[in-house]
Amino acid sequence: MKTKLFALLLLAGSSLFAGTHVSIAVGVGGYVPAYYVAPPPPPPPVTVAYVPACPGPGFTWVAGYWYPVGGHYYWHAGYWARVPYAGARWAPPRYENRRYLSGYWRR
Repeated sequence: MKTKLFALLLLAGSSLFAGTHVSIAVGVGGYVPAYYVAPPPPPPPVTVAYVPACPGPGFTWVAGYWYPVGGHYYWHAGYWARVPYAGARWAPPRYENRRYLSGYWRR
């Protein structure tokens, strides 16, 4: 009898130190498509356009552009890039209909 009473007191006493966890979640807003990025990027910085000398034949200048990272935009300065195939032209990244479209090479 004493053993049962001791076990009951031990069980009841240990529950006094157990923490209670309550969680409440509230969702506001609607569906945000995966392609959505923050508002449009700011205009390009106004600086004196300095283009370094071309490193050689088969290169083209890719002008600077804004690119999104985690809902913010960062400036990527212009650079010389090797043309991947004959007749390729760089189509710069752009922002259309709340979507950021990456730059790509095209014929």
